[in-house]
Amino acid sequence: MTSRKAFANAIRVLSMDAVQKANSGHPGAPMGMADIAEVLWRDYMNHSPINPNWVDRDRFILSNGHGSMLLYSLLHLTGYNLPMEELKHFRQLHSKTPGHPEYGYTDGVEITTGPLGQGFANAVGLAIGERTLAAQFNRPQHQIVDHYTYVFLGDGCIMEGISHEAGSLAGIMKLGKLIAFYDDNGISIDGNVTGWFRDDTAARFEAYGWHIVRNVDGHDSNSIKAGIESARAVVNKPSLLLCKTIIAFGAPNQAGNHSAHGAPLGDQEIEATRKALDWHEQPFVIPHNIYYGWDAKKAGQKKEIAWNKKFASYHKVYPELAQEFTRRINRSLPANWQVESKKIIEQLQAKPKNIASRKASQNILEVFSTMLPELIGGSADLSPSNLTFLSRSTSITEDPAGNYIHYGVREFGMTAIGNGIAHHGSFLPYTATFLMFAEYARNAVRMAAMMKTRHIMVYTHDSIGLGEDGPTHQPVEQLATLRITPNMSNWRPCDQVETAVAWQKAIERNNGPTALILSRQNLAQQERSTQQLANIARGGYILKDCIGQPELIIIATGSEVELAVATYQQLNHEGRQVRVVSMPSTDVFDQQDKVYRELVLPKVVTARIAIEAGIADYWYKYVGVDGVIVGMNTFGKSAPAEELFKFFGFTIDNVLNQAYTLMK
Repeated sequence: MTSRKAFANAIRVLSMDAVQKANSGHPGAPMGMADIAEVLWRDYMNHSPINPNWVDRDRFILSNGHGSMLLYSLLHLTGYNLPMEELKHFRQLHSKTPGHPEYGYTDGVEITTGPLGQGFANAVGLAIGERTLAAQFNRPQHQIVDHYTYVFLGDGCIMEGISHEAGSLAGIMKLGKLIAFYDDNGISIDGNVTGWFRDDTAARFEAYGWHIVRNVDGHDSNSIKAGIESARAVVNKPSLLLCKTIIAFGAPNQAGNHSAHGAPLGDQEIEATRKALDWHEQPFVIPHNIYYGWDAKKAGQKKEIAWNKKFASYHKVYPELAQEFTRRINRSLPANWQVESKKIIEQLQAKPKNIASRKASQNILEVFSTMLPELIGGSADLSPSNLTFLSRSTSITEDPAGNYIHYGVREFGMTAIGNGIAHHGSFLPYTATFLMFAEYARNAVRMAAMMKTRHIMVYTHDSIGLGEDGPTHQPVEQLATLRITPNMSNWRPCDQVETAVAWQKAIERNNGPTALILSRQNLAQQERSTQQLANIARGGYILKDCIGQPELIIIATGSEVELAVATYQQLNHEGRQVRVVSMPSTDVFDQQDKVYRELVLPKVVTARIAIEAGIADYWYKYVGVDGVIVGMNTFGKSAPAEELFKFFGFTIDNVLNQAYTLMK
């Protein structure tokens, strides 16, 4: 009979061999956590390698993503579409085994991980997704949502501040199906962590409200199994297993050494390790009995078939719920979405209101949320300011079937958790804070863009227009930073109508996150024709125009569109040929065909002015090096908004003077 240690050793040899062949990587964590992974994946994980997207699968997250060969070994051994050739091409161009696990490249990878601590926060989001979906759809005798979220994390994840944010919130939410395994090997890149990390991790997480399983021997299968059983028995708290392990376990000279963290072991040490592990196969060769013991294809398919029967029974008893469940899992919008959302936008245009775009956002959400029960919102302790709490919002801490999360002052944790909720499936999360504090969330925003996560980020108080709170709260460079992030879509609407279109496009976007940049101050609603209304969805459009070829084009976004229109009216009165382009979304405009872009911004017109109360430099791509930008080149100041706009040159007189100079 094949020993458990032999199954775990398969992970060790694959990991050290792949890292050695690549001459790059992290063998220490996979070798140290192999025994824990063997027990979890062979005895507990419910998953289907044949169908990695099976709805009720357990989710596994490797938060310490540098140990990616641990996950790749598991996926290969259990039967996912990850052949040995991919392991041999670890960390190589176009391989399915990149240096850190990347969502969308490798079947079985739930989340892109690597920036430490984020995988842990994503796992909290996945667990929230499971519990909320179960509360919304499960019925007596029909438990169609019933799975666990397992996450591996190391010292680095525990040290990162995001682990505090996410861990605290998870404890408050009593996420009983979240089980975390702490690889407590005492080693990080710099050496033994006692020189810089001496937290009582158990006491810390216990204070958060977690169930703590102490003294798990990470190299003893019985101890590991007992720890998992203890965790699964506690249903009203997330669990943290403190697993004592040895980094690079099995390597005679490198085990316990920080040099094994992020470098190949070397040929001699690998040969010695094979002898120590009693492993006699050549590199990348796995014996048939090991493959047989790891193979999860048949067992996974059997579990999925059983679930399909369970769902068929559910469908007979609750056909409408089953249909709605299927729609949400498939990320399909309601059949009447296009017609109804278009009608709502037309009604808003017909009934003008001069309101802040943050208030317009709340009004629109009130309507859209009745059509989209998959919306699950939240704010970083700013719900009354972000205006994200709705009349039908219910906190999930009060009702597990609710649709709102009070994240507290945890912008980074909130955004990463939102990513996890999105990746669980069946939900469309929106998170919110002030635009300035997107800085705290920055790396999670980047990860959302990288993973093409369907996540709507509401950022209010979008400029110096927030006034007296001053430069610490006034965003200047943040919007430009979001705009230059690949696959990030951004909207800065000028009134309630553009805000509605922004929400519509964000909801319809399936291949990445969207940021909605909203004002604190009231904005004047603009007049539009039917065609102009339709063109908002193209990101940029002609809002005001002249009869012939324009002498000057004024481009503006958000609150500055009103200033652009006022300037246009004065110049038009003087007989000058001027065009105003409202550009709420530069990235969407850039995706339009060349003919449309040339129609809006013809190359023959070189006299251009861009107006935006954000960093000026971004706009040179639209106005050219000879164009003028009325924007910010410094941080803001503390004063009423009206005084600030005047001080920084956002006035009709200043824009007119710039226009006269350009049109000489």
